[in-house]
Amino acid sequence: MRAEEMREWDNTEIQARLSELLEEQFKLRFAGATMELENPRMLRNVRRDIARLKTILRERELASND
Repeated sequence: MRAEEMREWDNTEIQARLSELLEEQFKLRFAGATMELENPRMLRNVRRDIARLKTILRERELASND
């Protein structure tokens, strides 16, 4: 997912997607620990998407405080 696409979403959509990604990250970490993870890059991609969403939320929070 690209940050430009994510910036078009409202905060509710971002929060919903963030919770989905956190749940997916948990499942991927569990699969990785039990050696059932087929593609280790999936975990990296999910982690980066979570960081992007959190960054966008923080940018909006700082912009609203000005």
